[in-house]
Amino acid sequence: MKIVIVGAGFTGVQLAKLLINEKNQVTIIDNDEETVRYASNTLDCTVLCDDGNNLEVLESIGIAKANALVCVTSSDEVNMITCSLVDAVYPNITKIARVRNYAYYVNTAAAEKKHSGDFGGKHRPLYGIDYMIHPDVEAADAIVRAVENGAVGNILTFANSELELARMMVFPKSELDGVSLKEIRTKTDIKFLVAYVEKDGVTSLPSGDTIITAGNTLGVLVSKKDIEGIKLLCGSIQKELRKVVLIGAGRIGTIVSEKLIKPAKTSGISKLLSSFAPKKTQEFVIVDTDDELTEAAANRFPEARVMCADATDEGFLREEGITSFDLAICATHNHEMNMVLAAYLESLGVGQSIGLVTSAPFAKIAEKLGVDVAVPLRDCVVDSIMSHLRGKAVKEIHTITTGELEIVECEITSTSKVSGKVLKEVSNPGTFLALLCRKSGTEEYSIANGNTQLFAGDHLVLIAKSENSKKVLSYFAGNA
Repeated sequence: MKIVIVGAGFTGVQLAKLLINEKNQVTIIDNDEETVRYASNTLDCTVLCDDGNNLEVLESIGIAKANALVCVTSSDEVNMITCSLVDAVYPNITKIARVRNYAYYVNTAAAEKKHSGDFGGKHRPLYGIDYMIHPDVEAADAIVRAVENGAVGNILTFANSELELARMMVFPKSELDGVSLKEIRTKTDIKFLVAYVEKDGVTSLPSGDTIITAGNTLGVLVSKKDIEGIKLLCGSIQKELRKVVLIGAGRIGTIVSEKLIKPAKTSGISKLLSSFAPKKTQEFVIVDTDDELTEAAANRFPEARVMCADATDEGFLREEGITSFDLAICATHNHEMNMVLAAYLESLGVGQSIGLVTSAPFAKIAEKLGVDVAVPLRDCVVDSIMSHLRGKAVKEIHTITTGELEIVECEITSTSKVSGKVLKEVSNPGTFLALLCRKSGTEEYSIANGNTQLFAGDHLVLIAKSENSKKVLSYFAGNA
């Protein structure tokens, strides 16, 4: 694909890196000389110092032949106007805009919904934006997904499939402690695949000889209905999350509360939180130090107990019984405090914790501090954009941990050397691992194994080392 990115800040550069690794043709534009200089030294693509909201500039770098335009400058207005400008001339290009003004996001979504049937489905989206991305919404959704899956690790989901890639720790004396992957099938009848192993801060692709030990973190591809069984196999005792405290009543906290307190349509949330139906044994507490925010939360969520207090005050926490809660969600605007507070609450007796952090490197630090799930705000935005660029077939797919591994998708072509072969014939341990396969003419993905035979038209989802992902994609797609 040919993709134009307007804005060379953190999101633009991270996005460009991922797209370049997937052999896309990328051009990135920014009007700040220092920002452009850094991007030029970092990225192996065309970097232009100019105004991205100038149609002549965009046409000079080939916007007419682009598949997608992604606007991630620091100005919401520039992002929206640029998309609108390009849409007026090139409506077939996919346009994605990041906005930070929540009013823009909410009002646009409401208008689209209200008038969705007025034009017979033939009208262009408002402002010409196919996908509007708001960082707070993406982060809140990631937090809710973590709660939905028991707050034991980050979860990646796949469209057209009941399979999830769950990140979970192996506990001492579990059935997997000291077992090699080739022996693991003797421990359970559940169908699953270990996609990666984290040990001593290093993430690697496993082989049959890989020994799993206590303290390792596994990326396990498994059906949603079997995820609890794999958690038990890893030695994790999953408790029902009946008592939850949310620290932070700002926008992200509000979005999270709306999705968790109201009767949930999602079966996972219903199962874990029992829809927060009125029961004496169930609690949802919201804590913030801001008087206005807590007053607004109390009015908005009468089912919850809302308190204006300092969550770092141990006396307050013990007096209110919060130290015995099942889950703490730390979602304040102070991301560093979220890390420390989540770990602190667990040390006082809270069962599990979720902390909102700035980026993937901070997520790694948070996990070392003992936070069960760290949600990186910036990376949520990048992941969402990548998901839209990849299309509807596979969603929530992105880099693993701090970027050592990437999950990528390719289609087997008639010229591919792997066409007609089974996976065990083309395996390359330590370089890539096939996760999912979707046979030509079908919509559903299934777990790949050594006997999976590949033919032209099949789609394969792989996990590979970041530096090898481009080569791996070329190999399966028939370009190498």
